[in-house]
Amino acid sequence: MLLENRTILVTFASHWAGPEICDSLLAEGASVVCQDPTFADSARAEAFVAGRAYLTAIASTAPADIVAEALTALGHLDVLINNDAHPAIRAPIESADPQDFRDGIEALMVFPFMMAAAAVPHMKARKSGKLLFLTSASALNGLANYSMYAAARAGANGIVKSLARELGRDNIQVNAIAANYIENPDYFPPELIANKDAYAKMMKNIPLGRLGKPQEAAHLVAFYCSDRSDFITGNIMPFAGGWA
Repeated sequence: MLLENRTILVTFASHWAGPEICDSLLAEGASVVCQDPTFADSARAEAFVAGRAYLTAIASTAPADIVAEALTALGHLDVLINNDAHPAIRAPIESADPQDFRDGIEALMVFPFMMAAAAVPHMKARKSGKLLFLTSASALNGLANYSMYAAARAGANGIVKSLARELGRDNIQVNAIAANYIENPDYFPPELIANKDAYAKMMKNIPLGRLGKPQEAAHLVAFYCSDRSDFITGNIMPFAGGWA
């Protein structure tokens, strides 16, 4: 198996392609701990965990506590996946709310940065580890009326580039998957896809002429979590059907 004996922490696991990512990692032999604030609802946590082997649900939102709980469950941590999701608020710059901008930066830059800060000491001590940030292709291509969202995602990509240089000597690889146009309930929910006019408009933007499947994203994530990516770091991988 691609990820046999590998231990992985996935944040915001119920968002974006989180469920498919967790399933793919487990299928490849990894031991996986998932974090999501919604797991504070025990019924939701139990429903997410049901049928998934070796999966523990963490509801905490404090990075140091999340990593500590993951280490307790896993023993050690090979990979941190920052699976961050936050509403992409449409706003022309003249009407943009600064608080919306701050909230996006907190969710998409500060939180994953602090998650990495909590995980890195453990990885440095072991001289081994991987940090994978799931960001957005909007930061690569630009997106009119979504400058707040694109800027926050661009900041996360900048963190990846810098940490890759900072942590390489400790055998820690840092990469990002910059996605767009992937079917998921946060950004491209079923009701949007069912809207024929909206769907046709989207297709004009995508050279491959379709939306990506969350399972396709999950396969790419599994590759970055594996030893097959050991000589890749500082990579911002566009994953948007040719849009970026």
